[in-house]
Amino acid sequence: MSPRKPNMESTIYFGADGWWHGRVTMGVKNDGSPDRRHRRAKTEAEVRRKVRELERLRDQGRATTVGRKPTVAQWMETYLTDIASLKLKPRSLDDYWSKTRNDIIPGVGQHRIDKLQPEHLERMYRAMLDAGHAPSHVVKVHRILSRALKIAHRRRIVGENVATLVDPPSIDETEANPFTKEEAKAFLEAASKRPTFMRWIVGVGMGFRQGETLGLRWSYVDLEAELFRPEWQLQRLTWRHGCADPHACGARLHRFESCPAGCATHKGYKRGCPKPCPKTCKRHASTCPQRKEGGLVFTRPKTKKSRNAVPIPPVFIPFLHEHKAGQEELRAAAGELWQEHDVVFSRPDGRPLDPRADYEEFKELLGEAGIDDRRLYDGSRHTAGTILNELGVDMPTIMEILRHTQISQTRRYVKGRSHLSKDAMRRMGEFFVPAPTTPLPGPTETRTETTDTRAARAQRRRRIR
Repeated sequence: MSPRKPNMESTIYFGADGWWHGRVTMGVKNDGSPDRRHRRAKTEAEVRRKVRELERLRDQGRATTVGRKPTVAQWMETYLTDIASLKLKPRSLDDYWSKTRNDIIPGVGQHRIDKLQPEHLERMYRAMLDAGHAPSHVVKVHRILSRALKIAHRRRIVGENVATLVDPPSIDETEANPFTKEEAKAFLEAASKRPTFMRWIVGVGMGFRQGETLGLRWSYVDLEAELFRPEWQLQRLTWRHGCADPHACGARLHRFESCPAGCATHKGYKRGCPKPCPKTCKRHASTCPQRKEGGLVFTRPKTKKSRNAVPIPPVFIPFLHEHKAGQEELRAAAGELWQEHDVVFSRPDGRPLDPRADYEEFKELLGEAGIDDRRLYDGSRHTAGTILNELGVDMPTIMEILRHTQISQTRRYVKGRSHLSKDAMRRMGEFFVPAPTTPLPGPTETRTETTDTRAARAQRRRRIR
């Protein structure tokens, strides 16, 4: 009788089915029973190679966990619900969910996570580009999926993060298009005719983000010290179901088929007809009686640096006092209808300004000022950084005003001007090749002979004496 094999030693044998089999002890399962993995091959050499590979992964602590692996769709739901939600800001989490539902799950959601191959991701990215998605959108999807697979690899659910083997499409950084000094003045002149004039003064003149501007509260405004403290920002978040069965809750709004050509129901939708719902749709939380965490919400800025106090230009102080007095008059006129939110920029009933209406107003002001179309960020944050640079403010100071964490980020916000470059190169040329200097007026030598003789000139001199 052969002696008993030591613990953790593998077994290789030839089976009655004509295959070589290998059994590798990996440890114990969650229930305490032995975790024995099976490998098989047609030849003994091949099964020994597979066994050695599995033993190597076990000894290095890189072997995948036991049990059936989830699909990509199941893992993405687990990752976003239980892992990413603990770290991401609400707006970022909404963006992760949106790209997961609309791109990742339809593209590779049915693959088992341990069977996912680089070719699957490459085909998905190619299909997204062919469908008209911008390369930057595809790169964001790639980063979300790569992060989720990194966590799965760290927890030994998969042996490798296949997203690291795929090169996403290259993207060209969007070039900033800030206002010139003349355009900024024209824009603010058009805004001065509206009740929201001070909102645009703060956005264009101080470089505040839209959410920071609309989320400013009087409690964090010190008019005596002339400081704004952007402790909060206003954001619109997606509603979430608070009920036990989200699928049944939104049954009335489920649409499982595409709209017909020439659909009149969604004629006014800017993005066209919405996509059909998946069979297990859990959306439409806006109609849930127990909905939560959605609508216009005050959230903290993304970084601690974003909450640094910003000096208010002294010339803005009288306008702010006037704006506050006007808001007090609106409060008195609204009476019981006034909803107190302590916001600096409010609607006539005290509620914060709607970011969508604010964006539409920006587009209207562009037309009134005769300025070509551009992004809201270009007309506020990029404009403030560029004009500060034109006024001779150094980069570290601009970085503090815009509250960036890295100066390289500030440099992307500042755009050079052609007239400043031309003047700089003129001074550069004058340094290397000085311009010819104008001679001072004075006596000059001439070689032209006069008509007088030498004797005549001497006679005149004698007469003068």
